[in-house]
Amino acid sequence: MKKIKNYSLLFALLFIVFSCQNEDDSAVANQVTLEFQNTFKNNTIVLGDATSTTSTTNTSAEGQVHHFSELKYVISNIRLIKTDGAEIPYNINDLDKGATVIDQSKPSTLNYVLHTIPAGEYKRIKFGLGIKADLNKLDQVRFPQFYAAAGANDTKMHWEWGTGYRFTKIEGFYESDNKQLSIHTGSTVEGTNGDSSTYTQGVDAYREITLDLVTNAKVGGSAPKIIIKADFDKLLSGRTNTIKLGTANATPSIHTAANMVQFVDNLGGNGTSDLSGIFSIFKVEN
Repeated sequence: MKKIKNYSLLFALLFIVFSCQNEDDSAVANQVTLEFQNTFKNNTIVLGDATSTTSTTNTSAEGQVHHFSELKYVISNIRLIKTDGAEIPYNINDLDKGATVIDQSKPSTLNYVLHTIPAGEYKRIKFGLGIKADLNKLDQVRFPQFYAAAGANDTKMHWEWGTGYRFTKIEGFYESDNKQLSIHTGSTVEGTNGDSSTYTQGVDAYREITLDLVTNAKVGGSAPKIIIKADFDKLLSGRTNTIKLGTANATPSIHTAANMVQFVDNLGGNGTSDLSGIFSIFKVEN
């Protein structure tokens, strides 16, 4: 009788262990990792200051050599598209759970994990470069985690003068004398004498990115990784605009709306003929 009780206890313990393992496997299997690889063409970007001898340099279509000391951008409003066309949104109205700052200086930020994705095969991904207008407010109460992460001293993805977020923040140097490069983009508002009640949309710097996967991502039996390449060669040499730094139409510091749009269209596409901008799918690992 004692042996029977011992066997029963053993089977019960084994059942609990296997059940926990199955739950853990299920949790992992329903994850999708987005890995962002920031490059100049096919070379991974290495950041550096003005005198750096190890930073990755790039030459634009206009022949200007440049490199970056800082590279950050916001990804939000993520949606995965199944092979049958069904669109699965991922916390699209919650910046704490569905938005992130990609920071080249912090390798941990280059991988963003999506949790509890429904099982199935996915053929396409959509996401926003920046934050859509209805959420683009510095709201510490609704989204304290994202607000804190974006506003940290080493991130500074808040506009100093406005109520919204920076969408991209690029610092660096160009040409042989290392002139300063400063490219910050984000949506702007226009109002009367600083009266917030009169604010209307100025420049809409938010861009919808749509990318077809080179191989279907299979969720459920595995935890796929979608590797997304962001080619910053297109910052100055994009499909939409070829930009020469220091000229009248595009200065190194673009904190004016007219100059900003050219960079926005290169980074995120123009919203019509170009819906990918600097982004492409490198591969899918199932």
